[in-house]
Amino acid sequence: MAQYTLMGVVNVTPDSFSDGGRFLAPEDALEQGRILAAEGADILDVGAESTRPGAEPVELEEELRRAMPVMEALAGAGLGVELSIDTTKAAVAAAAIDAGAGIVNDVTALRGDPEMAAVVASTGARCCLMHMLGEPRTMQHRPHYDGDVVDEVKAFLEERLAFAVRAGIAEERIVLDPGIGFGKTLAHNLALLARLDELCALGRPILVGTSRKTFLGVLGARAHGLEDPLPTDRRLPGTLATCVLAFERGAGIFRVHEVAPAAEALAVAAATLGGDGA
Repeated sequence: MAQYTLMGVVNVTPDSFSDGGRFLAPEDALEQGRILAAEGADILDVGAESTRPGAEPVELEEELRRAMPVMEALAGAGLGVELSIDTTKAAVAAAAIDAGAGIVNDVTALRGDPEMAAVVASTGARCCLMHMLGEPRTMQHRPHYDGDVVDEVKAFLEERLAFAVRAGIAEERIVLDPGIGFGKTLAHNLALLARLDELCALGRPILVGTSRKTFLGVLGARAHGLEDPLPTDRRLPGTLATCVLAFERGAGIFRVHEVAPAAEALAVAAATLGGDGA
């Protein structure tokens, strides 16, 4: 059966687009981590700085204050999952790795902090390099690509992969993410999903994070003849559809808020594609 990895989202922010504020308290974040692990998460991705469109930067000390108690609690809970830190700051990444994280999920692809590559290389952590047009505050303000969006994203990821390897990060420890929703229109997102196999040709695992994103709300609203995007709590069907489509095109890691339904959908997809019928 084809293999896939589920990354469950644990946001410890007051302003994330779909669950901001729900898991700010370390005990609430730990409980959410327990739930996601029980539902089948292989990785828990802890983020203490929102990267939603229009999000404002968070100071280093505040990000550490939010993230570290949660990372330490999850690491000590014996959940049997790998821990990831979603950050652009080298100091946060280093502290999280010391606490037990094995992955650095950097939406700037090592461009945001000049020390990040060295932290990842020296610790032997895995890292995820994501494409983003601009920065969270501005990325959805009329995103534009001079050429073909898939070609541009592929070229960017190829360049950042080469940069990371030159910086001493082992290629086999690098994951690539096309950055669905990060400086992309609905058409850009759909093109990337439809041609994901072209990104898989780079030879590294591809992570896809479509969970609850706005373009799914827009498409869902169209299906019901509505003008306004569906709210985040009604975007699960679209999330599952994109996960299955991305899996069929070669993606192997899926970052989701709701692990159990994603696990079921991907299990059916894997059995179908692998011909593993009863």
